[in-house]
Amino acid sequence: MMKLEHLFENYQLAREALGNWPCALPASDEQLSRFRISSNAVYPFSAEQGLCFLRLAPASEKREQNLRGELEFIQYLRGRGYPALEPLPAEDGSLCLALDTQWGRWFASAFRAVPGEPIEDLPLTGELVRAYGRSLGRLHSLSAEFQPTIPKWSWEDALHWAADTLTHHQGPEDMIDAVKKLEAELRQLPQSADTFGLVHYDFEPDNVFFEQKTKTCSVIDFDDGMYHWYALDVEQALDSLQQLPIPAGLDAAGEFLRGYGEERAYTQEMEALRPLMGRFVDLFGYAGVYRGLTSRPALEPDWLVNLRAKLELHLREIRRRVCGAESGPGSR
Repeated sequence: MMKLEHLFENYQLAREALGNWPCALPASDEQLSRFRISSNAVYPFSAEQGLCFLRLAPASEKREQNLRGELEFIQYLRGRGYPALEPLPAEDGSLCLALDTQWGRWFASAFRAVPGEPIEDLPLTGELVRAYGRSLGRLHSLSAEFQPTIPKWSWEDALHWAADTLTHHQGPEDMIDAVKKLEAELRQLPQSADTFGLVHYDFEPDNVFFEQKTKTCSVIDFDDGMYHWYALDVEQALDSLQQLPIPAGLDAAGEFLRGYGEERAYTQEMEALRPLMGRFVDLFGYAGVYRGLTSRPALEPDWLVNLRAKLELHLREIRRRVCGAESGPGSR
């Protein structure tokens, strides 16, 4: 997530950025007010192509190479017929702009809305969950053949960032040690085209849209992707499915893996990696939230005070899960 200071709406910045997309129609405050901000600020807008979204992130929060690598991967997937979201070129043809504004330097991209509804908003059925699994299996099969010219970062880069971030912000020593221990464990794992490649990293039900008419899934939010074991995406998807209301009698995990297996083999080796993948998600996520909480805006409205409390509780839960620690997130 971004630092808390960046979680405020900025319609003027959004309009200034949209001026680089000639297809964009004038955006009202009412339309822009349907924004959401977490790891990016995302503002809806109307264009000749229909509903679209502007994605903004301060340059201090993102690596430009990762963003450009994401867009290269999306274009590759779309060229292979995979239903990833469609990037919209700016007036100069760029898919990612670096904008110097009065609010600092920001990265901006725009995308056309995908069809369907987020899986998290739909009642789960065997058909839907199998389609969800198939979508991930096909994504991994295509990833195994992908030859990037703009490589995104790897799990090693991400763990180094996590350790450096926690150290810089005086995070808990046991969590820093846990990051280093996990890195040592992951270094012992074999890597092959069957098990390792560019993963989505956030293949959760809010980022996968199901269209009832075609029975297919479209996928958004590739920006957190990294080179990792494919089992990580499987672990995240299965874990997130368990957070949804599952009808009695539906074996959601089984249906997901059956769908995955229709596109790509799901092996015992991948299954055995899931606990390590879950620990990676915990530790990498912990570092991101811990960093976000180091920001203290001059004025914190009630919603931000409540969010801070919720995130601090989340950190305590992760630390307890990883290290068995009961103390607060900032204690060393």
